[in-house]
Amino acid sequence: MHTTLQLQKIIIDAIPKIVYPQHPANLYEPIRYIMNLGGKRLRPVMVLMATELFSDDLNQSLEVALAIETFHNFTLVHDDIMDNAPLRRGQKTVHEKWGVNNAILSGDVMMVESNKHLSKVDISVLKPVLDTFNATAQGVCEGQQLDMEFEQRNDVSIEEYIEMIRLKTAVLLGGAMKLGAIVGGASAADADLLYQFGENVGVAFQLQDDILDVYGNPEKFGKQVGGDIISNKKTYLHLKTLALAQSDEIAVLKNDIENQVEKVNQVTNIYNKYQIKELATSEMDKYLTIAQQALQKLSIPDEKKIQFRILIQEILERER
Repeated sequence: MHTTLQLQKIIIDAIPKIVYPQHPANLYEPIRYIMNLGGKRLRPVMVLMATELFSDDLNQSLEVALAIETFHNFTLVHDDIMDNAPLRRGQKTVHEKWGVNNAILSGDVMMVESNKHLSKVDISVLKPVLDTFNATAQGVCEGQQLDMEFEQRNDVSIEEYIEMIRLKTAVLLGGAMKLGAIVGGASAADADLLYQFGENVGVAFQLQDDILDVYGNPEKFGKQVGGDIISNKKTYLHLKTLALAQSDEIAVLKNDIENQVEKVNQVTNIYNKYQIKELATSEMDKYLTIAQQALQKLSIPDEKKIQFRILIQEILERER
């Protein structure tokens, strides 16, 4: 089996070889731009990893991996518009470079391009591949919708938040794993177990993101520490603290404070008082345990599962 770095290189080498039409240039150039901006390529790598558990042939799986990566980048283009984000991976976002209307249309075409990749799989697995992909894509959109709705609500529960991140983030990891398994010839039971593995890793990944936003090293994490606090984002840490804090502390959590550094310091002190980092880490570990249990049930030799355990470790070593 390949290592995750070797699989990552396969994806990185394949992306520039994707042929898009030349005209209209303002429709296709944004697609080339976002697809070549970089990133860890985690989701397509997970497709290839899942396939390799059951098959040595990665040709069809590579097309599925490119479909997942194209779809993921499509969601980034549209998310950046909704968030009015100026930068993506340190570079201008698509809508900043080409305008909102062009970005919307280019994103739409990326969904078409995803399906073109999927159409290249063997006819014997085409229906389950399309069914899995469509369910995954729909779930991601549902999660984004819930995330937007939560911004206007003051009664979001922790259970609702977990469901939102499951849809917005985790189902794509689960879907990537299941798609790779299907193309590799896995049984329905093993494909479902890999979905459970990917989905629960995805929930843990997002919970870790919440933790790192407050407690991470910005140089390693790659984002502004305290950004969620400044924007009053309803993360796991925020919601858990609301359930435990006193009224004056809740006011601090919800209020806009002009001095952003002061706001971050005040809220972090409240988090520390209630040991919110430890509680969030415990919740994250719960989902990692479920993922490990699903992995253990797979009907494949244990030595083939090693790369998946390494993948979990690589994800968690972003900065804990």
